[in-house]
Amino acid sequence: MANLGFVGLGIMGRPMMKNLLKAGHTVVACGRTPSKLDACVADGARRGASNSDVGAHADIIFTMLPDGPEVEEVVLGGNGVLSGAKSGSLIVDMSSINPLVSQRIGAACTAKGVDFLDAPVSGGEPKAVDGTLAIMVGGSEEAFRRAEPLLKCMGSSVTLTGPVGAGNTTKLANQIMVACNIAAMGEALTLATRCGLDPEIVFNAIKNGLAGSAVLNAKGPMLIARNFKPGFKINLHQKDLRNALQTAESTHVCLPLTALVQQMLSSLIADGKGDFDHSAIATFVEAPSHTEVKRPSA
Repeated sequence: MANLGFVGLGIMGRPMMKNLLKAGHTVVACGRTPSKLDACVADGARRGASNSDVGAHADIIFTMLPDGPEVEEVVLGGNGVLSGAKSGSLIVDMSSINPLVSQRIGAACTAKGVDFLDAPVSGGEPKAVDGTLAIMVGGSEEAFRRAEPLLKCMGSSVTLTGPVGAGNTTKLANQIMVACNIAAMGEALTLATRCGLDPEIVFNAIKNGLAGSAVLNAKGPMLIARNFKPGFKINLHQKDLRNALQTAESTHVCLPLTALVQQMLSSLIADGKGDFDHSAIATFVEAPSHTEVKRPSA
């Protein structure tokens, strides 16, 4: 059993940490919200005094944070994980951030003799809870093999995609496809509803055809039920698309659909929906269409 650290105990981080505990590993945890840390201690984790303390008392440290600036602060800050980490330890950042930031953090870790992987995830809270996340990893083969058994406690699909930064590049590709898929689903079901059809019947009719997808199966029922309890917030998806567009700009890649959906997300956030589940991307076309996607009896 491994001696692990975990920093970042939010919607995703806590269930991921719990799955490591369930597998029999010891975990020292730290987070900026005392109530969340208290809950993780109640789950069986040991309370870390600081990010540096987590680094000092764990051989492999996982981080799960909102964006690049938070990861840089937690790992590279004055009292960060790296300041306490021993040579030969491994830091696995599971946040979804700009690949260039991952590479910068990885270089700082290497300079101190610490291995680094970027390992963002897909699947949202439900898959974090049941340990079936898709995990996209960037880093060396040696570091990946060391972390792989632990990552499989949290995910059903764990793939080494290339060197440091490749995991987050892969995640950006994932987030582009998910966001555009939800937006297209919103247009399709809004059209069907406006034409007098029951969107649930339309959903059931198409879900097993070529238009079917994991996104449709997960987000279609949420839209129809008007259930936008966040498993993955619109605010966070906007951040991911922003990172995708910044990466595209630096590599001279044209992403017109991503740019359009990013504008849709900005509008939804301005409308107070930033904390809604990203299934609410599909609601963007409802207001100008004077239509709400729901069952006729609802």
